Amino acid sequence: MAPPPAGAPAAAAVGGAHSVFVYGSLMADEVVSAIIKRVPPSSAALLPNYHRFSIKDRIYPAILPVESKKVAGKVIMGITDAELHILDEFEDVEYVRTRVEILSTDSSETILADTYVWADAEDPHIYGEWDFEEWKKLHMKDFLAMTLGFMHGLEQPESKSRVETYQSFMQAIEQPETRTQLLTDIQGDLNNGL
Repeated sequence: MAPPPAGAPAAAAVGGAHSVFVYGSLMADEVVSAIIKRVPPSSAALLPNYHRFSIKDRIYPAILPVESKKVAGKVIMGITDAELHILDEFEDVEYVRTRVEILSTDSSETILADTYVWADAEDPHIYGEWDFEEWKKLHMKDFLAMTLGFMHGLEQPESKSRVETYQSFMQAIEQPETRTQLLTDIQGDLNNGL
């Protein structure tokens, strides 16, 4: 993935230890663990002057700058350069990694962190507000299975992007017999040490 554009630099931290503000599927420790193979320390945080939108035909959110709004999420800390690269691959071209100021709700400190902002500010498919608790109840299991499939695919010579993986997965789970087989295959991969 190309580096962030000028004016939106990545957080440069001492020794490659980055802080990343997460506000969607990455608030689930299970998803983070599937991507970077560990659960880093984290704390609750707020991102001022942004709004978290739902996206038509997607089960994950987008954030964009919106004056006087705020996004509740968390900051994951101690992310290595290699892990940040993996997160960049996971977020794909739909997002731009951007440096932002967040407010730690634990300490009331302002912290500089990277976050992933929706790349298309004029996207007609964003609307309303995305709800993490609803996502956990309705979509987390399927999203986690898709994430594990994507991470397995990254290890293959001709890997698909996360967007392609997501679209293929969502099409497959719309057919009950395909969904059952897909989840069985992914569980088998996990049992075999992925």
